[in-house]
Amino acid sequence: MASNSCFVRDIPRRAFLRATLQGGAVLATAPALMSLLSCGGKGAPDLRIELDPELLNRIIRLALKNGGEFAEVYLEKRVSHAIEMEESKFRSAVFGISQGAGVRVISGDKTGYAYTDDITEEKLARAAEVASYIARGSKVIGPQDIAPAKRDRFVTVMLPLQQIADEKRLDVMWRANQAALDYDARIKMASISYYDEVRSRTIANSEGALLSDELPQLFFIVQALGEGNHTRHMSRERLARHSGFEMFDEVTPEEVAKTAAQEAIIMLDARDCPAGRMDIVMQNGWGGVLVHEAVGHPLEADNIAKKVGAFTGKMGQKVASEVFTMVDDGTLPNFRGTINFDDEGTQAKRNVLIEKGVLVKYMTDILSARQLNMERTGNGRRESFRYMPIPRMTNTFIDKGKDNPADILATTREGLYVKSLSGGSVNPVTGQFNFTCRESWLIENGKLTTPVKGATLVGSCEEIISNIDAVGDDLAFGPGICGKGQAAEVTAGQPTVRIRGMNVGGSRARS
Repeated sequence: MASNSCFVRDIPRRAFLRATLQGGAVLATAPALMSLLSCGGKGAPDLRIELDPELLNRIIRLALKNGGEFAEVYLEKRVSHAIEMEESKFRSAVFGISQGAGVRVISGDKTGYAYTDDITEEKLARAAEVASYIARGSKVIGPQDIAPAKRDRFVTVMLPLQQIADEKRLDVMWRANQAALDYDARIKMASISYYDEVRSRTIANSEGALLSDELPQLFFIVQALGEGNHTRHMSRERLARHSGFEMFDEVTPEEVAKTAAQEAIIMLDARDCPAGRMDIVMQNGWGGVLVHEAVGHPLEADNIAKKVGAFTGKMGQKVASEVFTMVDDGTLPNFRGTINFDDEGTQAKRNVLIEKGVLVKYMTDILSARQLNMERTGNGRRESFRYMPIPRMTNTFIDKGKDNPADILATTREGLYVKSLSGGSVNPVTGQFNFTCRESWLIENGKLTTPVKGATLVGSCEEIISNIDAVGDDLAFGPGICGKGQAAEVTAGQPTVRIRGMNVGGSRARS
């Protein structure tokens, strides 16, 4: 991937800001201060990708010269800023520009893919020849000439990231840092990560579609370290959207920092979690990552087409309790997983996957939709031009129910209340999973009593969704990064839910 990057490390804020506003040079052996936005004062980079449509037609025809049913050209350009702050110092900053293109050919169950970071006719033609090799000897299907296509748009911008001064980026980080430290004297350190990016995409394919758009995104993470009671706890809170800089007007950096700091202080009083089988109440929001991992991945159609995974062959069958409905929706305005169209050009839409306990849909890309003779759901996504698209989630969540969240807690005699999850692992074939709870509480007689640490949730996807007996009306979301051989921006969500009888790993026996 062709890129230009500028770096700055371990600089006091005032000197850092003064230097970035003035601009600077970058040396291979001794990096100097630089302008984050302009990388030397040359102005915001041009994100446009302009190629003659006839050139794209020629590349598509070349890709199909040996046969194949489908071909596409994917063009991409990105401009990004990444800044890290720790112990009240700006530790590093990277300004990046990257661009490249990929050519794909589909022939039956086979896919040929080649990419180049040099967007010229010569390099695109070479990529097309390499990709076409997979289809040699198959029936030649003539492509349609490309023409601009229309798609509904769900990402809007008020304050374009390309127009934001470096000072504003640094200011939101400094404000979050100060808010975390001011929350409680036991907060000993804050770590702030800021990332923004604008990705320009152009897609042309043998079905005649020509599409272009720009996707901005912001990802803001605050971690806070609390110390006390002879222990430590590192908390984390994230804010992310496909949005302009107006995101920080809607949710301030102080709010993000205070949420992180609150967890860090609460967990200093945590006791060891008891082990055993118990009822689980999960707070609304990012707890939805559990079903994202344990249920969402097994519903991605590439595994279904290979006849592996917990939900293979179960279309139309009851797989969960009647109160459980699961949705993947790429159209939620400006969410982190939202897309106007996927990385194959398919319109983003709302897809109900499990409805009142019955499996009704898988998430497909073009290839898996062909293999399974199903509709394209707009889930063909790729990390960058270096990757071919595969079925991936967008904004995936348990849909809201009818229960009052307070009643769900009050009617749980004893169990574990999970406020936030940390790392975990899932086997997409068997559906077995385990997740570590970052903040959780004991439930005793329908009330939260004591924070506990060391809790791990263990189970299988079909078990948990069959044992959900209450779903709140308080649907909320949290942003994240999903890994499946390649990274994707996603949102996970859920209302308050109760799962009866889940295995909980802990560090002491239940009393």
